[in-house]
Amino acid sequence: MIDETLLDAPEALADADHRGLLRGAAEAGARVRTAARHAAEAGVADLRPDGRPRAVLIAGPGAAATHAADLLGTLAGAGSPVTRLAPTGVASASGALRWELPGWAGSVDLLLIATPDGTEPSLSTLAEQAYRRGCTVVAVAPAGTPLAESVAGAHGLFIPMATAPYDHDEPLAGSAPGVLWALLTPLLALLDRVGLLTAPPDALEAAADRLDQIAERCGPAIATYSNPAKTLAAELADALPVIWTEGVAAGPAGRRFAAGLAELSGVPAVVAELPEALAEHSALLAGPLAANADPDDFFRDRVDEPPALHARVVLLRDRPLGGLTAAPAARDLALSHDTPISELEPEPGGEIETLAELIAVTDFAAVYLALVSRS
Repeated sequence: MIDETLLDAPEALADADHRGLLRGAAEAGARVRTAARHAAEAGVADLRPDGRPRAVLIAGPGAAATHAADLLGTLAGAGSPVTRLAPTGVASASGALRWELPGWAGSVDLLLIATPDGTEPSLSTLAEQAYRRGCTVVAVAPAGTPLAESVAGAHGLFIPMATAPYDHDEPLAGSAPGVLWALLTPLLALLDRVGLLTAPPDALEAAADRLDQIAERCGPAIATYSNPAKTLAAELADALPVIWTEGVAAGPAGRRFAAGLAELSGVPAVVAELPEALAEHSALLAGPLAANADPDDFFRDRVDEPPALHARVVLLRDRPLGGLTAAPAARDLALSHDTPISELEPEPGGEIETLAELIAVTDFAAVYLALVSRS
């Protein structure tokens, strides 16, 4: 359950923000600019690649590396496959995680390491293993960490992560807004230079500007009725978010939203891409989670009971309104089951710019839910 009155209490939100989540969301644009500058200072713009890598491998802990791999793979398309190296281990701790290169990785492949920590022993070992195999190694991590020394020893490229002072106040969540952009931006600049995707400096600056605009629209001082992120957070109170995406950029944005809701807010969500989502989730909307369903005994004692959990569709789109779309069918399916629907569609712009808007609004919504949730 959430206390919706807190949504319009900026001071209370600030007091509850022990992890700096709102600050991270508000400063996302600045984080992009700082990260782009770090990439330029590290020499990304001066690289002279011989050609595209056969494959791009990404290693790193938690949701931040997962989302970066998802976003880069979506933007790169089929030019070179982007694969996340999933860790193994007995616990989700820096010393317990283990990464291994696949047996086929070699001199024509590129290894990217993205971590907000940089003390993971296995990532340092991975960089050394890649060097022995002839892989090119690029890492983004906080400066002065053991990983920076290992990458230097492997003759790789190290890019200092754009950090903020409050990043060290509490353990960083992988879905925290600032973490994603600090790790993703240098990798976008790098893969643009390699030729795998299009992310020139002006596109990154446009994305930073769009993030600034969303921060103005979705900030804690903006009332819920005119704040799309607070509105979405209020709509998802006591609901099961059923996230449907349409368009290239919306897919990874929806998957990140679902992960952020779980990690930051403790809210479960399901996500699928249109048009397949219509078949995948049709039974879900018609079952006990439907808005008009009440599987409990009619005569039960309802005093002080929390409200029943019902589905709410969240439709994220990045396609032009005049294009081929399954959105009308999605609306019809939801409404036929009396399921409410929330829709987000970015203003026109470049691919990275519209992606930034979808991520920013949903990041703010996940943060607001995290700050106002109560038992």
